[in-house]
Amino acid sequence: MSETLERIRDLVASGCYAFSNHAYEELAADGILPREILAGLPAAIVVEDYPDAKRGPSVLVFWRGENGDPLHAVWGVHASNADRAILITVYRPNPKLWTPDYLKRLRP
Repeated sequence: MSETLERIRDLVASGCYAFSNHAYEELAADGILPREILAGLPAAIVVEDYPDAKRGPSVLVFWRGENGDPLHAVWGVHASNADRAILITVYRPNPKLWTPDYLKRLRP
């Protein structure tokens, strides 16, 4: 299990989270509701874990939204504020760029 994802889940469960401006833009662009992000986090599966990222640990996760569509999100904990999780981005993964289970990137 990813320590990064566990930390983010704990922070979100305690209400210590925020969405970046970019995340809000992507939510609107892809027609994703913020509640889908929060509801999906407990069941999310780690796609890529970045525990040593320059700005703080982050993780790319996968889950299926309310209507069963695949979703990806990148959550992080900024190095300057370890007491709050940040939704960095969220999107509907392009099936041409991912394996059928949306867990591995396809190589060009």
